[in-house]
Amino acid sequence: MTFIFGVTGKGGVGKTTFAALLIRALIEKKLGVVLAVDADPNYNLNEKLGVKIENTIGGLREDIVKAVDSLPSSMSKHDYVEYQVRMALTESENFDLLVMGRQEGPGCYCYINNILRNFVDTLSDNYDFIIIDNEAGMEHLSRRTTKAMNVLFIVSDASKIGVDTAVRIKNLSSAMELKIDNYVLIINRAPERMPAKVEDATVKQNFEEVYTLPNDDAVGTYNMEGKSLLTLPMDSKVTVEVANILSKVLEEKKGG
Repeated sequence: MTFIFGVTGKGGVGKTTFAALLIRALIEKKLGVVLAVDADPNYNLNEKLGVKIENTIGGLREDIVKAVDSLPSSMSKHDYVEYQVRMALTESENFDLLVMGRQEGPGCYCYINNILRNFVDTLSDNYDFIIIDNEAGMEHLSRRTTKAMNVLFIVSDASKIGVDTAVRIKNLSSAMELKIDNYVLIINRAPERMPAKVEDATVKQNFEEVYTLPNDDAVGTYNMEGKSLLTLPMDSKVTVEVANILSKVLEEKKGG
């Protein structure tokens, strides 16, 4: 069975950094085969993972639309789309990466999108864990483009506005009846003592699980210099804490 993590949050709170460190934790724990999906049109998960990408699904979509009506009789549209998706899959030693890229342009892409969605679902069955780095904010939820998942990590900063946004994301996904088993609030770059207003907002909205991540200067330096977060020191404060969060979440899922 494939275990699916989603990561979301408003822009600038460190959601992609958290997604990259979550991938690192899965790799280090050797829990299974990992697929990373960057579903943010403004993608940069590959940079945080130290991976170069050649193609994105968004970049291929228009080429596919132009080509499907002139395919040789020996190749079906489905086979051609499958081939193109495999071309967009970046394979590394410890994980694979699929970058969705930009949204579609003018014209009708419904048929191609359905084939893409079905094939990505089939592809997902080959992995033990999938981490989906969603675009900032709530747009992906309102368009119903988020796949059903076991855990949705909603990342916030240590501000009331940030937590209120996290609450709205949670409420919107619930209202749209998305299939999400568990919501986990991550407060990034948290001070040692959380502001009372943030604590109140968190408690009132009844997040079942809330975790805080400390500020880590090494992470900021790596991000500024474009270094892979997979090469952070083993004793990096944030790296250690994300690994602990992963262990707790997986243990609770087993217990459930």
